[in-house]
Amino acid sequence: MSKASRKAYFNEVSNTWDERFCTLELLSLLEKLVPEFGLELGQNILDVGTGTGVLIPYLIHVVGPSGSVTAIDCSEKMVQICRAKNWHLRNVTVQLQDVEEEDLQEGSFDAAICFGSFPHFDEKEKALHNMNHALRPRGLLIIAHALTSEELKAHHHNASSAVVNDILPKESEMVQLLQRTGFTKIRIKDEAGCYLCISIKE
Repeated sequence: MSKASRKAYFNEVSNTWDERFCTLELLSLLEKLVPEFGLELGQNILDVGTGTGVLIPYLIHVVGPSGSVTAIDCSEKMVQICRAKNWHLRNVTVQLQDVEEEDLQEGSFDAAICFGSFPHFDEKEKALHNMNHALRPRGLLIIAHALTSEELKAHHHNASSAVVNDILPKESEMVQLLQRTGFTKIRIKDEAGCYLCISIKE
C-alpha cells in the first residue's frame, strides 16, 4: 500500500489509538522491555515513529532530566496528540518528520528507537541509513515490537488494507539490512510475545 494511504490511516485512527492499544498488558511489557534497551542517564534519544508517544515516559525515566527525547512521526494527527500529552516535559521535543525522506542532524543521538513502527516503513534501508547518520559513533539502534514477527503477521490478517502487508523482515533479511546500512553487533530476540533487535553503529 502507498505511503499516502498508510499516513491517512494513522491520521484516521489517531484519536482512538491510545484507547485501543495502550493496554495494561502493553504498559507492563514496556516496563520490562525498556530496561533491555541499554539506555543510560543523560543520553539523547531519537524516538522514531513515536505515534501518540507511548514510549516517551519510559525513555524519560531512564535518561532523566539531564537527557532528552526527540520524538518524530509522519502523521500530523499523531504528532498533535503526542505534543498535547508531553508539552510539560522540557526535555521532550515532538516533530513532524519522515525518517524515510528527511536527513536528520548528523551525530546528534546516542540511541534511535523504533517501537512498533519499523514494519510500516516503505523504504526500510533508507530509514536505517538516515538513523545511522543521526547516531553518534557507537550509538544504539533499537527495533522493538510488542509482538513477535509471526504474531505480527497473524495480527495483520485482520488489519486495514493500508497496513495489512506491513511486517518485520525475516531475521536473515534484517541482519543484511543492518549490515548494509552500517550497523554491527546485531542481536535479535523474537520470542515470548515481543521482538527486540539491538545493533550498534560501526
